[in-house]
This record gives sequence, C-alpha cells and structure tokens, in this order.
Amino acid sequence: MAGNNESSKKSDYLKDPVVHFDVAKHDLVSLIDDLGRMSFTARDLSRASQIYAQMLADESCAVILCLAGSLFSAGLKRCVFDLVNNNMVDAIVSTGANIVDQDFFEALGFKHYRGTKWVDDHRMRDLRIDRIYDTFIDEDELGDCDMTISEIANTLKPQPYSSREFIEEMGRYLAGRKLKVKDSVVAAAYQKGVPIFVPAFSDCSAGFGLLHHQYQNPDQHVSIDSAKDFRELVRLVLASKDSGLLMLGGGVPKNFAQDAAVGPEILGLESRMHKYAIQITVADERDGALSGSTLREACSWGKVDTVHEQMVYAEASLAFPLLASYAYHKGTWKKRKPRRFSDILNTKDSTPLPAAAK
Repeated sequence: MAGNNESSKKSDYLKDPVVHFDVAKHDLVSLIDDLGRMSFTARDLSRASQIYAQMLADESCAVILCLAGSLFSAGLKRCVFDLVNNNMVDAIVSTGANIVDQDFFEALGFKHYRGTKWVDDHRMRDLRIDRIYDTFIDEDELGDCDMTISEIANTLKPQPYSSREFIEEMGRYLAGRKLKVKDSVVAAAYQKGVPIFVPAFSDCSAGFGLLHHQYQNPDQHVSIDSAKDFRELVRLVLASKDSGLLMLGGGVPKNFAQDAAVGPEILGLESRMHKYAIQITVADERDGALSGSTLREACSWGKVDTVHEQMVYAEASLAFPLLASYAYHKGTWKKRKPRRFSDILNTKDSTPLPAAAK
C-alpha cells in the first residue's frame, strides 16, 4: 500500500480489486451442520441457514431479501447475484448504496479496491478517493455513475416513479449492451423479473444523478414516489400465500419489508405476519433502535411470526457467505419457479378493497 506522502498517486491506491465471494465454489453444508452442534453464534448461524433452506423449500413462500450496510463493496455482490439467478430471492429491499453506488457502478465497468483504514484521509480527499473502512473507490468514476443516472432519467417521461420502476430502467439500460460484468444484481433482477425497492432512493449516487436531472429540468422532470414503493411491496405480499425475510443489517430496508406484512390492515384486508425471518446484524437491541430490535419484538407489531425466526449477531461479510453457500448447496431451491413479481407490478392493480377502505 502506498504511503501517505504527498507524492503518492491515485493509481498507487487503486490497484487491488475486491474479489466477490462465489457461493457455488464452496460447499459448506457439512461445516454449517457442525456449527449447529456447538453453541452461541455458531448455533444461531446454523439454525438461520437451515431456516433459509426451509424457506426455499416452501413452495407457498415468497422470499424478500433486505440489504443494509456497505455489502457489495465488501465482496458480497456475487452472493446476491447467485441468489437472484437461481430463484432463491423473489424481491429485494435495499439501501441505495448497494444497488447504485456499488452494483450499478461495477456494472458500468468500475471497481472497488482493497485498501486500509490506516491512511491520511485528507490525502484521500486530495486524490478524490473515497474510503469505505478498508475499501477504496474512485470518486471521479462514482461521478460518472451519478451522471449515468441523470442520463437515464432524461430518457423517461417526466412523472413520479417508484424506485422499483426506475431501477428496472437501470436494468434495461444495462441490458442494452452497457453491461461490463457478468454478475450484476441489477441486470440479473431485470432479466429474472425480481423487483428491487430502494425506499430512500435519493440517499445514494441516484440522489446526485436525480439532483442533476431535476436542476437541468426544473419544470418537467422525473421524481421518486416512495409511497408507491410501499404500495407495490404490499401488492406482492397480498399476491403471496406466505412470505419470508432474509435481512442483512437493519435500517430502512428492514422496517420497510416488515411493514409490508401489516400494510393490508389499513386497506381493510386480512394481514399475515411474515412466516419466516432471519436477520444478520451487529446492532444492539438495548438502545431501542430498529436495526438491533429482535424479530420477537417485531411480532408484537404483527410483522413477524416467531416459529421460524432467528437473529444472528455477526458481521455480514463473514456470516452471509456461509449461510448463502449452505442454502445453495443444500439444493432446496432447485424446484422453485421464478415468481417474476416485476411482471405483476407492471400490470394494473386489481386488488378488490372492502367498501370501508375505498
């Protein structure tokens, strides 16, 4: 790694790309089963892996993957790509960073680089290198990603869109021969009909791109309707007999996906708690905040049932590859058919509502 002196160049730091974990390459079924014979977090992770495999074997269950934290920059993009590509995920709720700044960014041909936290961050700023703990990203390339979002927005009819609709357009853009990698989650989700929701869409590179787009088009422009995101996610829950959550981190994606289970109540319709729920987090429950709140606590809100739920207090870049590899090699997903929820959402909502809710 380059030193912190003023003679160092950007290329001295951006030369060792992050390599994404390949779940197909590592069969960890025996390891995870053995962890289940231990105690503490080892047993928790084993049980969570088994619940996910059970979720995939349940033909009535729609699987919603929630992503929070800087996951794809850490090397977890290929894990999620494999889940999408093998019908192991039916919908995704994520922070914008994972989907735009990291996945879409790499789909355009850019990379994240292994770095270190032991650098002079003022020097990083001078070189226009952004640091994500021990990972580096070229800010000039991130600016290209921002402007690509603006470019996509410029091609759309000026009106409000759900984030899901806009991300689908991002997938369409990549499918039009703009894709530079083989493992883009946005591109795979577009091809597989897996909707991606980013409720806080402006809190990422997309926000900068839409800022530019709206500034250049002050009277007629694209905007993001987060309430439409919620309506669409509730539609998917209503279209499914049962649902399950696999959550990495907490924050907005966790709450948004959990709320979808109780959303039907305000419409006067029957609601069902999520049948399955797994969360991998390092957050603590004792401050009362959402990210560390337990799934049993969510039961009191009518969001998550407690029969098939498991908290795993571990860092996602370590725990998630193990869980994903277990589920992949366990093979309970092989009979799953793609639900193509995006196709449902691209048709008019015909959900009958009780008179009181209309």
